[in-house]
Amino acid sequence: MIYELWRKVTAFFSDCRIRIGVNPDLISAPALVFFPLTPTVLFCGLAGILTVKLSPPPRSFDAAQTLNEQFDAVRSHRISTLLSGRAAPRDYLGGPGRLADMERLVRDLKGEDVFRRLFFDPAQSEKLSGIVRAMSAFLSEEEKALEDGAGQFNTQDLETVNARLALLKDVLWAIERDILENIGRIVRLAAVGERRELSPEAFAKYGKLNLLLNSIDRLEVRGRDSAGIEISFTLADPADCRKLLSEIARRGLEEAFGQRARSGDLRSGCIRIFRDGKDGTGNAAGISFVYKTASVIGALGQNVHELRAQIARDEIFRICADLPVDCEAAIAHTRWASVGSITEENCHPISNATVAGNGGQTRPAVRRYPHYGEGDWSIDVVLNGDVDNYQPLRAALESRGDLIAPELTTDTKIIPLQIEKYLKEGHPLDEAFRLAVNDFEGSHAIAMISNLTPGKTYLALRGSGQALYVGIAPDRYLFASELYGIVEGTSSFIKMDGERTSPRASGGNGQIVILDQESAGGLDGIRAFFYDGTPLALDEGAISKAEITTRDIHRGDYPHFFLKEITESALSVRKTLRGKYRILRPPEGGRKTAFNLGDDVLPLRLRESFSAGRIRRILVIGHGTAAVAGAAVADAFERYLKGSGIRIESKIASELSGFSPDEDLSDALVIPITQSGTTTDTNRAVAMAAEKGATIVSIVNRRQSDITMKSHGVFYTSDGRDIEMSVASTKAFYSQIVAGHVFALNLAQIAGTLDDETLAAELANLEEAPARMADVVRRGEAVRQCAETLYQKRYWAVVGSGPNKVAADEIRIKLSELCYRTISSDIVENKKHIDLSAEPLILVCAAGSPEAVLADIAKDVAIFKAHKASVAVFADEGDDRFDEVSDAVLPLPRSAPPLPVILNTLAGHLWGYYAACRIDEEAAFLREFRSRLNLTMVEQARTRTSMYDGLFDRNFRRMVREFAREFNERRRRGAFSVTGVRTASDVVLLLKYAVGKLPIEDFWEDFRTEDDAVSPVEMLDIALGHAVDELSRPIDAIRHQAKTVTVGTSRKKEEPVRGILFDLLKELGFPAKRLVGKNIMALSRLQPAVAEVKGYTLYDVNNLDAEGNPNDASTIAIRRRGGISSSMKSRTESSRRLMGTKRSIVSTGHLYAGRGKLDGASIVIVPLLGERTAVRNLLLLHVVYREKMTVHEKKETLGYRVDDIRNLVNEYNLPWEDRYLEDFPLEDLLSDAVETLAGRIRRRIDPDAAPPETEVEN
Repeated sequence: MIYELWRKVTAFFSDCRIRIGVNPDLISAPALVFFPLTPTVLFCGLAGILTVKLSPPPRSFDAAQTLNEQFDAVRSHRISTLLSGRAAPRDYLGGPGRLADMERLVRDLKGEDVFRRLFFDPAQSEKLSGIVRAMSAFLSEEEKALEDGAGQFNTQDLETVNARLALLKDVLWAIERDILENIGRIVRLAAVGERRELSPEAFAKYGKLNLLLNSIDRLEVRGRDSAGIEISFTLADPADCRKLLSEIARRGLEEAFGQRARSGDLRSGCIRIFRDGKDGTGNAAGISFVYKTASVIGALGQNVHELRAQIARDEIFRICADLPVDCEAAIAHTRWASVGSITEENCHPISNATVAGNGGQTRPAVRRYPHYGEGDWSIDVVLNGDVDNYQPLRAALESRGDLIAPELTTDTKIIPLQIEKYLKEGHPLDEAFRLAVNDFEGSHAIAMISNLTPGKTYLALRGSGQALYVGIAPDRYLFASELYGIVEGTSSFIKMDGERTSPRASGGNGQIVILDQESAGGLDGIRAFFYDGTPLALDEGAISKAEITTRDIHRGDYPHFFLKEITESALSVRKTLRGKYRILRPPEGGRKTAFNLGDDVLPLRLRESFSAGRIRRILVIGHGTAAVAGAAVADAFERYLKGSGIRIESKIASELSGFSPDEDLSDALVIPITQSGTTTDTNRAVAMAAEKGATIVSIVNRRQSDITMKSHGVFYTSDGRDIEMSVASTKAFYSQIVAGHVFALNLAQIAGTLDDETLAAELANLEEAPARMADVVRRGEAVRQCAETLYQKRYWAVVGSGPNKVAADEIRIKLSELCYRTISSDIVENKKHIDLSAEPLILVCAAGSPEAVLADIAKDVAIFKAHKASVAVFADEGDDRFDEVSDAVLPLPRSAPPLPVILNTLAGHLWGYYAACRIDEEAAFLREFRSRLNLTMVEQARTRTSMYDGLFDRNFRRMVREFAREFNERRRRGAFSVTGVRTASDVVLLLKYAVGKLPIEDFWEDFRTEDDAVSPVEMLDIALGHAVDELSRPIDAIRHQAKTVTVGTSRKKEEPVRGILFDLLKELGFPAKRLVGKNIMALSRLQPAVAEVKGYTLYDVNNLDAEGNPNDASTIAIRRRGGISSSMKSRTESSRRLMGTKRSIVSTGHLYAGRGKLDGASIVIVPLLGERTAVRNLLLLHVVYREKMTVHEKKETLGYRVDDIRNLVNEYNLPWEDRYLEDFPLEDLLSDAVETLAGRIRRRIDPDAAPPETEVEN
């Protein structure tokens, strides 16, 4: 086989036209067509790489030697030199210049050429590893030295030290994790034993894939039900296709290649070989590989692990990877489905492949675009967001004859096809892309690549719901939907602005960026413009530097960032306390406190104003969690400054700016609290307060954030760069409270309201916080069990008294953010005065309350239980008073204020996390079934199965019944209580319709829609989507960032029920929905046996009672006749009274198939429904059955009637055989009583048997 293939190739290369990836039917002889194929597709939680070709060559240097020299210079200026006075803090670690040199080294090492040299030089990388180990040991020593000696620095110097340490940690992390660890990842991805087994060309391709897979792994926090990655490249020499074919043949991979190279939509593992338009002739050969995976209930990292495995075992890609290339790009996507089922077909990237209307065959890959001519042109896209007008755009597309394959149900599919629409009109790709994205409604971020312009990547962003970051490295561009998707490759980026309006009148918003490989990189290769085409000028000022690195966004082995950040919270508090004060023990005894808050925190003007009594008010402001922390901080000021005459207030920031805009604040200290420093309302209030004369000291987590520029002093929590990836902030809250207490104690010392011993005691108590917090985290298993036991209550409340009201308020926020519940928070004593008839779940924050208060709380908890509430109490360890009056008691370490506020809150945060995980497990159960339901719907659409045939399919009903049993069992145990009442009842009802427990005709009344074609299965899919939406808990994100599945499969045009009987019904104006449900399948079974309908009579039925049942006044009248019926006499012509068989049919709704009572002719009478599902018409058909029918065909026609006959025959102690049906005409089998048929069969078997009516049962 290999020899024959090679002989043909060599024989015809000299005198035939060679085409790659085209439809052979469109090519005239002589021609040789390699791999008849079609186009490709792109990605969605979204990242990509484009290599720059004309960037300047990197400098040549010895990486290990350079790093070692830099490190030697850095470690010669360690903390011990600062403590001994041999160096100033500004010179720590050699000053900012030394660390900047190390950052530049890291940037160079990440460049493809330099990293390639390092990859193929094991000795060099081993030297780097040794230096990294030395740096790690040095940093550990420095951390310990700082912990021991932090009290000798003021906060300004301490901030310098912390910032330098953070930079050195970034350098260490980047070299160790972003560079050296990637060497091993690339080796494993390429499935080679040693690095030298890879060619430089293969290294480049596997390196890009590895970088993108790392990016997707980080982006999975946005959504992870499926993921895809594509790498495409243009061969430097098109003749290399011959080498590729030869090597594939030599290795015996032709069959596998042929399967993967089939035309159509992008599948996992598919290969596309096509011409590109690079040289204007379309002769250059392009290749793309696509890998996809879908997992309805995937754990973080699972999809990336599967993609890596697919690539590692791909022998064909390994062959192609060795080929030199001219252009190279890669894109990737992680999906959280909002439109379309969770399948590999719907996983991005998505291409412009379509199918023909005649049987759904894939259209040829060759297309003709006027601007580019004929070619196997591909358009591949990925999408974040939604195309809200997908349905009308799809309808318009399909009206032109371009049909979307039924298994493709994602709205992303319309994007490449809309671009193609404008290409067909003659526009170049740049303009076609712009025109297409203008057609899409809704917030979206789109990336597109095409072999029309293989050196370019197209990006589009509109609206506020999505984001796109364009990373700029010296030798490539990277782009992603989040900043943390690009920071491994570069820290320099441009953020696209989808809300910015074009300066042109009525231009609208939305930005487009085109990245060009044929450039020197940087801004030179970026062309930007608005959706209306107005150019967008970019200069160096548009480039920002990321304040985070991969160190900040490393999740480690934790399932969620939220849990990781709670676990790290004790360390954050320790860092917040570090170096802010010293507790001294003078010779005369006692303790004294020396605060180290420098002018950067406590500015001189504040010290002077405070000492002089000019500060008469302290306003603590914030929003959300920061505002709750502000209440705890205000309580601290209230306690510590008691007797000072200073009025303390805690306010929501917008309340200050909105309701006191003209108030003089020259006597006020305003303390804004914010995690990010960028909260708009807080910054607005700060700007207003400063303008009114207030002194501003901010408590903030991030250096150089907006609020720091507006403040007179800044108190950084933790080390000033404690990034929280989870939207639900936790560790910042605890640190903000601690920072506020330290600040308040410092001011109390200045004001003289606390003596030295009290100050020292309060600070010593704060120092206990990290250990106590770690103790609570260690009790997580007990918290989990409590949450999983009690979460099912529909209504939740959190209560706490005194300072613990702050804990209750913050827990309420986190439960709302994590679990999407509307939750109340209150003082414990107030809750009993509020209606408890809802039998809610109540979390009680009791730990740390005074003894007198605890006695009252115990009484209140007993009242809650008496009203059938479920109660969980956070109590002091060893306090057993709640054991008998609550459902669960979670003991917390005993501590003095303000620690109980922190510990109660921490326990509540953990409780909310585990409750959210448990609720999401319910969503996962529904998601898994819904995915199977979607696949069934797609398959029925593909096979053109009618709604009724699909509903009555036995396998389908079995699948639904099994799910319904498990669903109802879970519901009985209390699951799904979070779903809305309507959603839950819809799912229960629709499951009954889907399995046939309820008549289908009632469905149309219960679920009336504007679209009469909607089916119970589609409605079930929608209801399940609502349930999933109500139950899904993204944990680390919020719902608009990680959108759940709410739309499901896109609506297919309902396949009509066809056949001789159904076609006649349609002709007479009666769709299938006018039939009683059970009669649809009866007619479906009957009509294959009908050879001809010779005539019909359509009757109107009138004067039924209010319930739709016939009575003595009911009448029947002929409305219409056809065929032989037109000349036949009818009893209704002389008497219109409804009686006999027709009355029975109207009463029961049963279809009648048999003989006429008077003439014995074969007839079928079909009841037809009218309003309120009552029978309003009868259709009598005169039919002729097929003369020759097999036994199997007769059984299919009779349906369950065969079982009735068989059972009666078995009662005569006779064995049943299907051949007994051969002797009976179909008319008899349909019309005679089953008792009569069974008796006739018995007499044929035993002619001497007595007639059935004379039998006596023994």
